[in-house]
Amino acid sequence: MGVIPTQREINSRAPDAPGHPRPLARTSLPGNPLAPGAARRFVRAALAEWTELALPGAEFITDRLADDTVVVVSELVTNAVVHAGTDVELETRLESGAGCGCEDGAENPGGVLVIEVADHHPARSVRDEGADRPHDTVEYGRGLRLVSSLSEAWGITYRTGTKTVWARLPFDEVAAGHGAEEPEAYAGEHALWRGLRAAELLAPAPKRTLHDQEWLNRGALSFLAEASDLLAGQLDEDLVAALAGQLLVPRLADWCAVWLEDEAPGRTDGGLVGGPRLARVWHGSENRIEELRLVLEKDPPRLPESARSGPVPVPWPADALGTQAADGSALAYRLIAGGRPLGTLVIGRAGLDRFPDEITGLVEDLSRRVALAIGAARQYARQATISRVLQRGLLPGAVAEIPGVRSALVYEPCDKGGPSGDFYDLFPAGDGRWCFALGDVQGKGPEAAVVIGLARPWLRLLAREGYEVPDVLDRLNQLLLDDATEAADAAARALVAAGGQGLTEGPQTRFLSLLYGELVPFDGGVHCTVASAGHPLPLLLAPCGKVSETAQPQTLLGVFEDATYTCDTFELRPGDSLLCVTDGVTERRSGPRQFDDSDGLAVALAGCAGLSAELIAERIRRLVHEFGPKPPEDDLALLVLQAE
Repeated sequence: MGVIPTQREINSRAPDAPGHPRPLARTSLPGNPLAPGAARRFVRAALAEWTELALPGAEFITDRLADDTVVVVSELVTNAVVHAGTDVELETRLESGAGCGCEDGAENPGGVLVIEVADHHPARSVRDEGADRPHDTVEYGRGLRLVSSLSEAWGITYRTGTKTVWARLPFDEVAAGHGAEEPEAYAGEHALWRGLRAAELLAPAPKRTLHDQEWLNRGALSFLAEASDLLAGQLDEDLVAALAGQLLVPRLADWCAVWLEDEAPGRTDGGLVGGPRLARVWHGSENRIEELRLVLEKDPPRLPESARSGPVPVPWPADALGTQAADGSALAYRLIAGGRPLGTLVIGRAGLDRFPDEITGLVEDLSRRVALAIGAARQYARQATISRVLQRGLLPGAVAEIPGVRSALVYEPCDKGGPSGDFYDLFPAGDGRWCFALGDVQGKGPEAAVVIGLARPWLRLLAREGYEVPDVLDRLNQLLLDDATEAADAAARALVAAGGQGLTEGPQTRFLSLLYGELVPFDGGVHCTVASAGHPLPLLLAPCGKVSETAQPQTLLGVFEDATYTCDTFELRPGDSLLCVTDGVTERRSGPRQFDDSDGLAVALAGCAGLSAELIAERIRRLVHEFGPKPPEDDLALLVLQAE
């Protein structure tokens, strides 16, 4: 995704002003929960570069306009991801008004910053989600209310196959020298109209906001909306705790502390070990933080089991706060998500007998959002751990070294957080034989992991039992078919037991493309036997640069009961290189074209004559990445075997 825009993306030339670049940036983003964060980074980078290059109109880009732009872009991209689910096209540009950006240098701020977000599902309408949504993805939008508040106009344009939501943000008259002093944050109608910005959320606020009924009435919803967006994008529970402290201090409290419960406390002969962990302490005066931490660590808050998410008074830590804060009010909130206690949030304010009810209610609402963010971060951490364990179990711990053969491997799963659909193996099979495999399972995630978990151990077992290459594929094909039949029978029994209700999907068919071969070194070369089952064919590169295919195409594994597989045998002479790839290489796309169109892979390999196995693998990998403007959208694996 275009996270950091290039200058070419940023500066296109206006047709009506030759020689004067028009500030414009555009990029494409995948329709997944990471898109809003990437969009925010892209827009900030674009605005910063326009300012650095002093492009026409860039002098009107203030911090306030930049923050407004980031919020609007985040909301529009989030809406597109959640409600359309397609790839998203983002464009941001400055449009001059009367005199803005003109050659005579007039500083009339009559211009706007235009944001356009397009998706490819015009049948799905744009929605304004006012209610909170479950936090089971990285990010959720707050609807279009913030967009309406921050922009002078917004709307929707429909074209064939595309829906574009646009917004126009006016230049800040104050920054351009045409307005009065900047209004104080959260004061009067200006704060109500423009809302609370993400940058202001983490900035110090005067203590008077504690009693500022105007802000409480008008700014609280904006505060909670922006706080939710900040918290929902975090995947680390300690970072969530840190953000909670910065959101609360000094705006609503003098200090804040967050304890987190260990998910699985250890046990010793003396009882449980672990308990609550003080994850974050934050104070308006930094020189008080360490002393406050030492005092709070000795006495974690103990709230009754009956306490839910509401405030519970706790003792004031006078010993840590000095004589000027000898007394005050401290409240604790249990952090609960999904019915499970995750920790405790404590806030304190010196010189108060009790917090106002408006503040306690606001912090309670914020604490629920903090708890949801912590729960989501923990769920992500659990899933990431499971995925790492699965991935380690599905792939070999090391690639075998073969006498007289140099090998090089490139393995790049598209989804870094989950099991890949591609797998590889290179192992000794006994009796002077080594075997290699490169496979691609239909689908990804758990379904792919099941197939790989069946295929790779069986490959090793059959090879070490002495089965020939075709026999290994025959037996693996039957194994996949038998497993699919058993899964279908189990699903049918479950459907009958449920009375024909509740099960809408049966087991998925488990197809596998596989390139499998056997290597036997001898004096002067290597005997190679290989078979391809629905897999891209291996290519043989001679030292002179000639490239040839070394196998015949055959059907996928797990499709036909009566399939019979054959093999091809040849010799690798010194300097010969065998390239094996998955379809993530051959089917790499750039618009309508694929990498292997017009024998593109063979042409690329021919240009590698004279290179070592490692350099061949790296060059093919680089060419695949450079083939399209976007990163590869499929798993990528390639293996190079070179006779020495």
